[in-house]
Amino acid sequence: MEDLESPEIVITIDVLARAIQNGLSRPRRKLSLEEAKMTAEHILNFFGYGDRIIDNMLEPEDRDTFYLLEDLGLLRTEREETTLWDGREWRIHYWLLNKERIFSLAYKTEEEEREESEENIYDELPEDIWIHS
Repeated sequence: MEDLESPEIVITIDVLARAIQNGLSRPRRKLSLEEAKMTAEHILNFFGYGDRIIDNMLEPEDRDTFYLLEDLGLLRTEREETTLWDGREWRIHYWLLNKERIFSLAYKTEEEEREESEENIYDELPEDIWIHS
């Protein structure tokens, strides 16, 4: 099996969109493929042909989306530390595509989805059941 984290493995809009759709959909609300594709295209525009970007190029709204995708495991972070000429330490934060998780969520089978929804039985209960008098 090929190394999914290899730079030669490309994440397409369609693959990332399916991963986003599968990751954000819930039993009572399925994220539309159109919404997922818009998000995937927006995210991949930052990465271009690479799989790593520097954090300081993001606007706060974009960073919020990146954090959401990090919570799903689709993105991950890493940082480098370097010493400046005046002796101060400088940290550089990066965002990386988590290709293995992206492919895993994009090609999740119906059986896996069913098992996952069975594990989250409380998600299917109505809100009013949680209100105590």
